[in-house]
Amino acid sequence: MRGSGAVDSAGAGSSCQDINPSRRTAMNYVDGFVLAVPTAQREAYTQIAQKASVVFKDHGALSVVECWGDDVPEGKLTSFPMAVKRKDDEAVVFSWITWPDRKTRDSGMEKSMADPRLKDGMDQCPFDAQRMIFGGFQVIVEA
Repeated sequence: MRGSGAVDSAGAGSSCQDINPSRRTAMNYVDGFVLAVPTAQREAYTQIAQKASVVFKDHGALSVVECWGDDVPEGKLTSFPMAVKRKDDEAVVFSWITWPDRKTRDSGMEKSMADPRLKDGMDQCPFDAQRMIFGGFQVIVEA
């Protein structure tokens, strides 16, 4: 029965039932962030982000990625710029922290927020933190 998504007798095609449970591995946990940073503050933001990444990794993060938007279109209903109420002199920053799992993230984030190295930089925040969007996500596909 070709075209139906069913597996034929030769083994062509694939279905969710064909996944071997013994080959599944635990998925990571990701904290995602979207924020607007004044373009004049790019260097200051980069320095703070570099320092913060060390703190997060010291407390269990696998990686920290910070991305400065350079092709982030305005939307009509929704968009990254609209979500963070980006002003004309700001860029959208998209970032994420990858953790081994939710338990490590919860513990690591709590320790990071209490870490003096991170707290010291927060009083010089080069962006409006009230417009930052963030959340924790279970990884469901990683290729």
